[in-house]
Amino acid sequence: MTDYLIRATAADAQVRAFAVTSRDLVEEARDRHDLSPVVTAALGRLMTGACLMGSMLKGEKDVLTLQISGDGPVGGMTVTADSRGNVKGYANRPQAMMPPNAQGKLDVGGVIGAGYLHVIKDMGMKDPYASRVALQTGEIADDLTYYFAASEQVPSCVALGILMERNNTVKQAGGFIIQLMPFAQEEVIRKLEENVAGLKSVTTLLEEGNTPEQILSLLLGDMGLEITEKTPVRFWCGCSKERVEKVLYSLKKEDLQEMAEEGKDVELHCHFCNTNYVFTADELKKMV
Repeated sequence: MTDYLIRATAADAQVRAFAVTSRDLVEEARDRHDLSPVVTAALGRLMTGACLMGSMLKGEKDVLTLQISGDGPVGGMTVTADSRGNVKGYANRPQAMMPPNAQGKLDVGGVIGAGYLHVIKDMGMKDPYASRVALQTGEIADDLTYYFAASEQVPSCVALGILMERNNTVKQAGGFIIQLMPFAQEEVIRKLEENVAGLKSVTTLLEEGNTPEQILSLLLGDMGLEITEKTPVRFWCGCSKERVEKVLYSLKKEDLQEMAEEGKDVELHCHFCNTNYVFTADELKKMV
């Protein structure tokens, strides 16, 4: 199933909701960065969360960045997403390992450790919006829920899940965000809390074959659910040799000439998609 995201409202717009299936993009991140299983789960959750939050951006050129800095083995992670369903990300230590947690599951909180979640929204203004909150559990969904409450004052329910195959590829990935509008009535809040409390985990729902539409139907089907938009999502990095070349052109001419005269190839690396771009000595001379 191709990855996609849906937007919806319920209870006469007192509730807004977002749900996504993200297996393909998380698997591409795992493959590109050669991630360990626990880092796949951690980065996959952050990328899935960024997909959902990116769809909340209004401008086509707006960009959301989520950064996690922790004292756990992975060191930190960075993800960016836009409003068109494009997302990319990387982990500082892609091969970090961690024993299973007490429930026998991948210990995402353990591999991240204590630290901070940074949320940066570049909306084309002079300065980007930036916020930092302390990590609550390191499990990503809890931390995003806390961010919405502490920084945006929006009561939210965030659920994210990554399920791995025995061969360490990604079997299922997805999540949802449900948010209450300021004018939500007590009856609506109570009904939503009941529905959320009785819901299975995201990975269980996906493994049972539920689509994003069906997941939201389980949550909001008895509250006047209305699907308003469907958007494909993908792992996408806009880098290219031409773009990377501009980095070299930004150097001083003397520095570029010195590199060319050494007669060695120069290699530049993109952290987001793990692609290397090689420039030969002849190419550098032409640039000079």
